[in-house]
Amino acid sequence: MIRSRLSFARLYLKIVTLLLPACAYFIAVKVRFGINFLFSRTPPAGLPSYWSILLLTTIVWAIAAEESGLWNVEQLYAPGGKSRRLLEALAFTYAVVMAAGFLYRQASYSRLVIGISAAALFALATTTRIIFRVFLEVLRKDGRNEVKILIVGTDRFARRVGTSLLHGEVLPCRIMGYVRLPGQEVAVDGPVYDLDQIPVFSNGSSINDIIIALPAAQLSDVQKIAPVLEKLCVPTRVVIDLGEGIILRDRLIDLGGIHMLDLRPTLAETGSYLFQKRIFDVGFSILILSVTLPVTLLIALAIKLASRGPVFFVQDRVGLNGRVFRMFKFRTMRVGSREEGDTRWTCDEDPRRTAIGTFLRKTNLDELPQFLNVLRGDMSIVGPRPERPFFVERFLEEFDRYNSRHTFKAGITGWAQVNGWRGDTSIAKRVEYDLYYLRNWSLTFDLQIISLTLLRFFTSKNAY
Repeated sequence: MIRSRLSFARLYLKIVTLLLPACAYFIAVKVRFGINFLFSRTPPAGLPSYWSILLLTTIVWAIAAEESGLWNVEQLYAPGGKSRRLLEALAFTYAVVMAAGFLYRQASYSRLVIGISAAALFALATTTRIIFRVFLEVLRKDGRNEVKILIVGTDRFARRVGTSLLHGEVLPCRIMGYVRLPGQEVAVDGPVYDLDQIPVFSNGSSINDIIIALPAAQLSDVQKIAPVLEKLCVPTRVVIDLGEGIILRDRLIDLGGIHMLDLRPTLAETGSYLFQKRIFDVGFSILILSVTLPVTLLIALAIKLASRGPVFFVQDRVGLNGRVFRMFKFRTMRVGSREEGDTRWTCDEDPRRTAIGTFLRKTNLDELPQFLNVLRGDMSIVGPRPERPFFVERFLEEFDRYNSRHTFKAGITGWAQVNGWRGDTSIAKRVEYDLYYLRNWSLTFDLQIISLTLLRFFTSKNAY
């Protein structure tokens, strides 16, 4: 009953959410051109059809909304982060739409229409979620749709579970009673039954769900009591609480019949990271490489004329999961020994730099080839800056949790870099900022870091 109620509520919210892009474009085109494109099969002369861009927006919006949990009913009652998740989905959707519009030259869509539709979609989604929550609240207060629950357990843990269910906002619940296991204390308020009294309940409307609320140390008893609970013919669920510091991330893996539950999964394994971030990285990299192609060719020519040696500087760096990859940069120094480049920091007024190299480092243009690393999958646009293996081995011994940086893909820019911790600066501070990014990663956070990077493009400290 709990799962079915949540599934129906989620389905209704999902259907409404997927219809919102059409409403947003209807508003945008109506405001901009004064026409109703939803009921006009052929656009007026000189005006492109918005059906194709609506289809693209709806598809990308569906993916982003799924990954951001916009139609999870539980998210409606989250204490914080609702607007952030909505903005993440919106930013991802319209970043893809704008990139597609830039690359697709056969039709020219109004940027004002796209901007108005984005604002309208945000307003519509926010309003929909508020109305949906109010509707659920009305149903909860009505009391006729209560989920009747029997809790297995009578100790303090069971009391805490019962209190949380009674005061929960997502679904209205009523506790029909508690089942006491042999030797268990009674710390609950309400009818208490022994395990052998289970058959006194009917299979009708007395109970909708059974909740087994046992401490982690007693979870082994579930196998013993499950056959007894089958007599009630209702769904049975287990509350899992493995103690403070261990958070379950709703990740159950079935590997050939072996069931494994993630206790500390890395964010780099999640769908939002693997899909949203990768799509954004590829689209943004193609855009940057296309726009900067003339500049890239001029830089390559200047490097060849300034000094002897290759245009690109290739160096080993440590990336995701500690794997070593080859990172590309424009060469900014005279050709020297590989050992020197792998073990020596660049310093202010470094005599190894060329004239063009000094300019490239000051303006960060030497980093442009790293967008090729992003396309190859070695790096991301935003993430902890990759370090050389020599220094990684040293820092692993000197700084706690330094290796946590490698649970994410390395980035061209990062939270530490936009806050001034780059080059020959405090490694401890850099790790602190990198770990903050790992804990708080989101697509909107990435966009914030990219914006700060662009604002400080020509004024970066310690860029030498």
